[in-house]
Amino acid sequence: MSQSNEAFRDSIATVTKEGKRIWVYPKKPSGRYYNWRRILAFLLVAFLLIAPHVKYKGEPLLLFDIIHRKFIIFGNIFWPQDFYIFAIAMITAVIFIVVFTIIYGRVFCGWVCPQTIFMEMIFRPIEYWIEGDWTKQKKLNKQPWNREKIIKKTLKHAIFLAISFLIANTFLSYIIGAEELWKIQTDNPMNHLTGLVGIIIFTLLFYGVFAFLREQVCTTICPYGRLQGVLLDEQSIVVAYDFIRGENRARFKKGEDRKALGYGDCIDCKQCVHVCPTGIDIRNGTQLECVNCTACIDACDSIMDKVGFDRGLIRYDSINGIKKGQRFKFTARDGFYSVVLVFLLGVLGFLLVNRHDFSVIVTRSPGTTQRAMEGGKIANFYDVSIVNKTRKDYDIDIKLDKGYEGEVKVVGDKIRLPKESLTHGKFVLILDTSKVKRGKNKVYVIIYGNGKRISREKVIFLGPLL
Repeated sequence: MSQSNEAFRDSIATVTKEGKRIWVYPKKPSGRYYNWRRILAFLLVAFLLIAPHVKYKGEPLLLFDIIHRKFIIFGNIFWPQDFYIFAIAMITAVIFIVVFTIIYGRVFCGWVCPQTIFMEMIFRPIEYWIEGDWTKQKKLNKQPWNREKIIKKTLKHAIFLAISFLIANTFLSYIIGAEELWKIQTDNPMNHLTGLVGIIIFTLLFYGVFAFLREQVCTTICPYGRLQGVLLDEQSIVVAYDFIRGENRARFKKGEDRKALGYGDCIDCKQCVHVCPTGIDIRNGTQLECVNCTACIDACDSIMDKVGFDRGLIRYDSINGIKKGQRFKFTARDGFYSVVLVFLLGVLGFLLVNRHDFSVIVTRSPGTTQRAMEGGKIANFYDVSIVNKTRKDYDIDIKLDKGYEGEVKVVGDKIRLPKESLTHGKFVLILDTSKVKRGKNKVYVIIYGNGKRISREKVIFLGPLL
């Protein structure tokens, strides 16, 4: 593509040279890809709405309690002590996004991103239902405020606010839990002013995004769109226009020999432009604003069917696939990222499998040494800290591991470990002087909770100094 044809990249399609916003009126999409996206969107939205209310292993399926620093994922509770797992999970997610984008482009944005799903599968269809397709929406916005316009605009924005309120409550249920949310909803709102203010703020935020900001989130705010410019190469699979087959463009005339006239299959109907939710012309090539929503593919395929040409003038393909007819090749860069990803997935899987419901730390009591006792015995003093990540209370017992002769005595009252909490205790380890060597000895103790072994800990036992 010549440099003169690249001028469109100097600005985004939804802003004028003066910096004013160009409102996008996308034509109502239809077609096979749109139908598949709609099915996927239904499943994802249903999961989003249902997940906080479903319990697994007695716990919510998903809970991200930032306030109390507690996360529940598929019934497993994660606490701040498990932060390293989340750190590795985030690194893995970033690498996955990089690898996925390098190979498959911006598919996530068009098929899975919540912004796209809510905007294109919920808010936009409601707008079509109330105001009509794109041409009717343009006409309605240009006409003066009359009874029809007031009714339609009021109804649309009232529904938008109601859906935004539902979304805000749904997100809140992921933070405080569905049961706690229900208590707040059925209680006097004045008793929960902080939560009420939060709900109102997030409702207005979602409403502003989906009623007014819209595609600007994807084209100017979301960092992923800009990141793809660094990640994509000519081997990446993207939504692409086959310029080899499509150029030169010319309007369709029945019965003409387009090849003899030097015309390609693009009949310049601009349906791919009219249907684009970010207002771009996909025929200009891969662009930052393209979210790979496939609306242009469906629009173009329908036109190709009508004029009797083959489908696929706009399709999923790589630039090399269009230029040279090459199939996708797994490059060295793809291989490197994939190896790193597999390694991180392995580490993450290992940590998740070996994660424990309890975290135990045993240290020597500060300022204490060994103490000689009657009967030729020697005592050492220890502090124990136990984190309970479960929702059960435990009575803690501490015993010597097999192979050691001696006894363990808890200092003070019996150690109680409440659910979802940290507890501290002290204990004395008493061994026969004849059974230990001088200096440091490695000894193992077993921590029991309600008679069930929860941890085996190594302690350093100081023997006689002389």
